[in-house]
Amino acid sequence: MEFKDYYTALGVTPDANAAAIKKAFRTLARQHHPDLHPGDTAAEDRFKQINEAYQALGDVERRRTYDEQRQEHQQSQQRGGVGRSGGGFNGGERQATSNQRAPNGGMSPDDMRDIFGEDAAFSDFFSSLYGREQAQERSTRPRRGRDAEAAVEITLDEAFHGTSRALQIGERRIEVRIPPGVRTGSRVRLAGQGSAGAAGGSAGDLYLEIDVVPDARFTRDGDDLNAEIAVDIFTAAVGGEVRVQTLDGTVVLKIPPRTQADRTFRLRGKGMPRLEHASERGDLYARAKLVLPDALSESEIETLRTLRHARQPVPSARS
Repeated sequence: MEFKDYYTALGVTPDANAAAIKKAFRTLARQHHPDLHPGDTAAEDRFKQINEAYQALGDVERRRTYDEQRQEHQQSQQRGGVGRSGGGFNGGERQATSNQRAPNGGMSPDDMRDIFGEDAAFSDFFSSLYGREQAQERSTRPRRGRDAEAAVEITLDEAFHGTSRALQIGERRIEVRIPPGVRTGSRVRLAGQGSAGAAGGSAGDLYLEIDVVPDARFTRDGDDLNAEIAVDIFTAAVGGEVRVQTLDGTVVLKIPPRTQADRTFRLRGKGMPRLEHASERGDLYARAKLVLPDALSESEIETLRTLRHARQPVPSARS
């Protein structure tokens, strides 16, 4: 039976502490998790190796057992021979720690079976080292179901008001509610809406990964919104009012005289709801974009010529 180097599998040295081992496992597990590589058997095999290595090294008692066997294996290799049972292992006479006590963050045999099927618990090497019957035993205790994830795309208006979606989770079709204030990258947790538990265990949770599509009217900065507002040159020059469209209606904005292009006005409380406090809102920043009025009459154009002429600097007299 081939000896497995669990330290190499996790990319750590044999003197690595528990924190380093846990960090290495989490990093590698995120990279090779089967949910990220559907149908990729190479990624599945790598994930199994990573999890098995962490099951052995992430538990103090199991790591001590493994280190003892590793030392025996190295000594046997130095002698140029093989150990007992053809590989230095005692064929399951060792008593393993509990099959179900997975190190923090690792997956037990039951978890692995849930993902990969009945034959996907641990290798023969692991079973021989810790006890085949215990390593392969199917637990009858209640087990919590797996968490599920679903990507959901929504509009800015839906993010503002909140919305709902019908999702297919396994064989179930459920209606989920998305609260106001979510943004791209938000994770919405729906307790008990994941995969069903086993042997009376509770269901897992469902996590919604939110993507808010770009909006032609507004750009978003956290809970604040930015927009351009058209201000005709007459209103910008002498002052007046313009109507500003917000996500919950139209408001009137006072434009002071001598307003320059790109001046920004702050409309307090007209931005997005805050996710955890929907009654509070960000602000809307409206940037003035100066435009000519539509269909200027000849008299208006002549008035503008007169004004331009009046404002032209008077040439200085030559000495």
